Amino acid sequence: MACLGPLALVLLLLLDTRESVAEESSILLVANRDVAPLSLNRDTVRAIFAMRQRTWPNGQTVRVFVLPNDHPVHRRFAKERLAIYPRQLQLSWDRMVFSGIGQAPNRADTQPELLERIATTSGGFGYLNKEYLDERVQVIPME
Repeated sequence: MACLGPLALVLLLLLDTRESVAEESSILLVANRDVAPLSLNRDTVRAIFAMRQRTWPNGQTVRVFVLPNDHPVHRRFAKERLAIYPRQLQLSWDRMVFSGIGQAPNRADTQPELLERIATTSGGFGYLNKEYLDERVQVIPME
């Protein structure tokens, strides 16, 4: 019985790790269907969401859409997928706007609105929970 305790603990830790990976991957990068299929590494995704990279590799303009800073999906996306706190992202956007060298991303209040805006905007790019995906957008894999 004593051996089952540590073994059970190890199994629980493994299951917990799998659940957190599954939760992380439940938020996916999505783009408008007119964006040429591609995969992006984390640095490129961070540059796009920080509004430092403004075009896709083919030269098409990226139109970034995000949820409000206090939205749980936005917080998870920033922390888990970009490895940055939402407030750091906001500070980056504020600096660009106030210095006049850039603009903040477009905001949507809800995931259905985010889906609609990405799907109907040429070069649209953002993130969504899996359950909000439909055929109007494409998933962009992150390496």
